[in-house]
Amino acid sequence: MSTDISSEEKFLPLPDGRTLAYEEAGNPSSKTVVLYMHGFFTVGDASQTSHVLLNKNVHFITPTLPGWGNTDMTTLLSHLYPDFDGRGSLGTVPAQILYGAPYDKFPFGRCISGMLLLGAFSPFRYQKDYAKHMTWTQYILPGPIGYYMPFNLLAHLIKFVLVRKLKTIEGAEASLRETVFDLMDQAEREEFAKWSEERGMVPDDTVRTMAKNVMKSTSKSWEGFMLTPPLLHSDWGFRPDALDEDHSRPPILLTASKDDHMTPVAYAYYLAANYKNARIKHVDGGHMSTLYYMDEVWTEFLADEQ
Repeated sequence: MSTDISSEEKFLPLPDGRTLAYEEAGNPSSKTVVLYMHGFFTVGDASQTSHVLLNKNVHFITPTLPGWGNTDMTTLLSHLYPDFDGRGSLGTVPAQILYGAPYDKFPFGRCISGMLLLGAFSPFRYQKDYAKHMTWTQYILPGPIGYYMPFNLLAHLIKFVLVRKLKTIEGAEASLRETVFDLMDQAEREEFAKWSEERGMVPDDTVRTMAKNVMKSTSKSWEGFMLTPPLLHSDWGFRPDALDEDHSRPPILLTASKDDHMTPVAYAYYLAANYKNARIKHVDGGHMSTLYYMDEVWTEFLADEQ
């Protein structure tokens, strides 16, 4: 009998009264664990888990991050693996926070055998030239203008505009097209169409599915959006160039899309230069393009851990 589990949202009560939502796929008995943390304006979604991971017999876990980074990951892993001594991989800001966290605060850090960062942000506190790589939209929020404006006022104003827009599927789709899909060149549009069709969808279906996750991500709280500027500018608890030997042991694979304006390649270059055990995999296209190469990326990442 197969031990694979289907993607379905689950809920875990936390000790402080909050509830953690998460999805999982693959083999729940596997000691090879992939912990995947999503980006902005989406949720933990295991419905499109790569066949590479499933064929490797991994347990794929993707939590929805309350406040984008405020979830107690130790609680999640302790619930799922009371005797855990396996492997894990993580992605972007919350992942880096866990990667560099002191072991007394995140004991599972000793079990990390690799970190995969897809279009990663660098710690703005330490990359002094981070803002010069931003578009004007990014420069305003989450860049220096939004961060230094008192009382997080700019985030409140932008939230006021977005709340009504993201309440409907049509508004969420329009926002995605404006900020992501309309910026694709013809070559990337063709790649996106091919990727969608390989998964039994047309591009419009894919956009609509993503729009539903956008709506779901803000349906109960805007805390994650409001915390974006403070999170990116905060002290993550460590400097990438100052991690000790033990924390620097797990290899890091960074993916960088050459035309990504949301997380510029300069951020990946900074991280690769400051982490002691990191390298970059370049892909063509914009912010979405890593998606089309995920099977290849997962294969390469898992091979690094062999």
